[in-house]
Amino acid sequence: MKITVIMVLLGLFSYAVQAQTKSTKKAPAADAQIKAAVLAAPADKREGAAVYGYDASGKFVLLRKGTNELICLADDPAQEGLSVSCYHKDLEPFMARGRELRKAGKSSEEIFKAREAEAKSGKMKMPRQPTTLFVYSAPAEGFNAATGEVKDGYLRYVVYIPYATAESTGLPLKPDAPAMPWIMHPGTHGAHIMINPPRN
Repeated sequence: MKITVIMVLLGLFSYAVQAQTKSTKKAPAADAQIKAAVLAAPADKREGAAVYGYDASGKFVLLRKGTNELICLADDPAQEGLSVSCYHKDLEPFMARGRELRKAGKSSEEIFKAREAEAKSGKMKMPRQPTTLFVYSAPAEGFNAATGEVKDGYLRYVVYIPYATAESTGLPLKPDAPAMPWIMHPGTHGAHIMINPPRN
């Protein structure tokens, strides 16, 4: 159980700050990046989602404008395997601030503390309603970056509810069964419900 929780924590820190302004490896074509990125979104949301990824120079850029409420982040070509995510547009201030702080060399703990302070002061706007994040990942051997094709992908779900607690939601602080929802970072700006389906 401890190993599972640690892996979840590392994964969450990764999607919140994964998108850097530059990558050290050449990025695939925009179409391939978009194809893989939207796999994190529900099927009926994929076509209208905005997608951020990387240009030929490795700069983090908007690859496609969106027409619905979702924003998707393409895979960082500098990292092994596939890690893409899609989230509600109201989470963008939170996500964008994480990217800025990571670029500045801040640690995950420093990023959390900075965003907590900024959320409490009102400097960083957090959603008032529950908002969803979808994270889709795959091992290197299951991901063809050039085509955007993915095999053996894994999708997990997160619902942000800032300042929610175990008491206010009735959720446990850790999962006691496969796919059981649980609350992480309760009582903070980053409070969210985690749902990790069993891997096939």
